[in-house]
Amino acid sequence: MPAMLNASSLPEESIDSVPAGEGAGVDLFDDLAVIPPSAPSRQVLMRRLADVVCLPESRINAFERAVTADLLVEMLRESDVAERARVAKRLSILAELPNSLVRLLLVDEADVARPLIEDGEALSDADLNYCARHGKFAHRQMLAARKGLSSLLSEVLVEGEEIPVIETLLKNGKATLSQQALETIVAMSQNEPSLIPLLMRRPELRPSSAYVLFWWSPAEVRKVILSRFGVNREIMQDMASDVFAMAAKEKWQDAMSRKALQFIERRQRNREALKKSPYESLEAAIADAAKSGMTRKMAEEIAYMSGIKPSTGAKILRDAGGEGLAVLCKATGLSRKALKALWKALRRPLRTAEGHIHPQLAEVLIVYDMLAVDRAQTVLRYWNWSLSSALTHVMLKSLARGEDMDLDGLSVPQRAAMLAFAQDLKS
Repeated sequence: MPAMLNASSLPEESIDSVPAGEGAGVDLFDDLAVIPPSAPSRQVLMRRLADVVCLPESRINAFERAVTADLLVEMLRESDVAERARVAKRLSILAELPNSLVRLLLVDEADVARPLIEDGEALSDADLNYCARHGKFAHRQMLAARKGLSSLLSEVLVEGEEIPVIETLLKNGKATLSQQALETIVAMSQNEPSLIPLLMRRPELRPSSAYVLFWWSPAEVRKVILSRFGVNREIMQDMASDVFAMAAKEKWQDAMSRKALQFIERRQRNREALKKSPYESLEAAIADAAKSGMTRKMAEEIAYMSGIKPSTGAKILRDAGGEGLAVLCKATGLSRKALKALWKALRRPLRTAEGHIHPQLAEVLIVYDMLAVDRAQTVLRYWNWSLSSALTHVMLKSLARGEDMDLDGLSVPQRAAMLAFAQDLKS
């Protein structure tokens, strides 16, 4: 950094001391008097003003710095890029930055703004927000890579839905993503598969978003989601063990408590549905479907006996990948044989032309084997909670009509349901 100015180093000459012969015919106070941008006096003066702005707080007060900065701003507007970049680089190391000067340089050419965006530690979120909203694509790309980027700025960058910017943001391990920004990116990943592996590396990714991301992820990512986010419910079950009896005495009158306890309880199959079913067991219903083919009525029956809503069951049965079937079967205690029967009932190929097990079924069986029952139940119940209970008829109608809804006003499971069902209902 250039040496700081002190009082003795400032030029003693004033306008009054200019010799009479020099500058004859030019009124120095006339706004119309044009000094060429390349004039040495202008360059020297800008550097001197920059020196003053860069003086430490012990040498200059805030008002003096602000007035000097305002004057420097006017001169920088007509200076060349190299000079503006030089000033920006000097300002980037300051602990206190004049607002007017920062705002000018932050949205300047990318080479001018770069040192401030990348190294300016004194920049406030307000300054960076201004840069994100009023700068160009290059500015947002640099912001996305900035160290220590706050969750607020991440949201602003995500709002623009510029894929390269979002990819840079997701790769930035020093940035913080808010839940809202993350959910927005998850929604975008339906049409931008390149975002999926980057999302999977983010520490902010939570089960609620991962379970939704599952539906449009490739097979390898689905395995990771089920392995990493298939949490158990032992602690919840222990803490709520006595609440089940309390709720039963109240005859399960509180709907919200009932839904929460249904999520926590160990039993997955619905005993009441089994009593009303024409089939002796869930296995019998699947075996019948394997013989005669899956019908809508059979699908609903299997869903009810599995302890899930028909809409959740339909989502799982329609899923092209098939890993959802592994979750359903493991969660309900069904065997590998039953899983194969369910696969057959959906008219999916069991074997290749050479007689080997079909690769897709083989992958689904691997998922089945790697899942623990309790973890599979957690995933299945969250799907059921978000894809059915949380999705009201008003939301369903809005989705079917293609209407936009305010996601900020929705609960986490409602937002998950909106994302997961949006494509199904519009297709």
